[in-house]
Amino acid sequence: MIANLGTALEVVTATDPGMVRSHNEDSIGTDAEIGLAVLADGMGGYNAGEVASGIAVAMLSTEMKQALENHEPHVVDGSGETLAEKFVRENSAKANAAIYQTAKSQPQYAGMGTTLVVALFFDNRMTVGHIGDSRLYRLRNETFEQVTRDHSLLQEQIDSGMITKEQARYSQNKNLVTRAVGIDPEVETEVHTYNVEPSDIYLLCSDGLSDMVQDDDIHETLSAFQSNLPLAAKQLVQLANDNGGRDNISVILVRVIEDFAVPTGWFAKFKAWFR
Repeated sequence: MIANLGTALEVVTATDPGMVRSHNEDSIGTDAEIGLAVLADGMGGYNAGEVASGIAVAMLSTEMKQALENHEPHVVDGSGETLAEKFVRENSAKANAAIYQTAKSQPQYAGMGTTLVVALFFDNRMTVGHIGDSRLYRLRNETFEQVTRDHSLLQEQIDSGMITKEQARYSQNKNLVTRAVGIDPEVETEVHTYNVEPSDIYLLCSDGLSDMVQDDDIHETLSAFQSNLPLAAKQLVQLANDNGGRDNISVILVRVIEDFAVPTGWFAKFKAWFR
């Protein structure tokens, strides 16, 4: 069994339907003990979006926990990937298959899908997998940056030089994702691993936040309320609603409280005898 990260991480969540939508198609799941945070923003008619996002979060949460019960995520397998990266890829693919098959077999769910962003913390590192335009940001000291890169038409237009980031703020193409979970039989999850440091704060969010609140304002809010994460999460949701709340808003905040490196050397081996 992996180390309990409950004392090393502070995890806070908030989700809100916003000011326009009648129901919430976002889903979130966290497990501080295994260092897992999952957020999905569903799409589809009637309640199909929340079905898709719910399947994604439930599957990732359950499957990742089972996988980690018998394996250390920092171990590198034969492909050169850590098991953390392998588990994120494999279980995102399982969620994609489950949503795709559900949509195929039940006509009321035809065409449903969801974005996905998942973060797994281990050994002073974080593996992030994402599909679509739900994001992960990092606040480290005074530097705030977007870690993930959207899979969206807008991002492709920015990358190709067709429009600037400033113009993108006013684009009508904000919700056109180029990759989503459950739409096709297979989808590629973009996976990366980063080093983390004590006092880092990570923000996972749906586009209900990032479309309604500029990065500078998210940064300012996180910086101002970083000593009180529940209030920071509440304030971010309030900002999105104050700016119109045109979509569901979901945030997960993760603060790294202390070092959680995997022990090495003779003492670690000695401790292993008593597990």
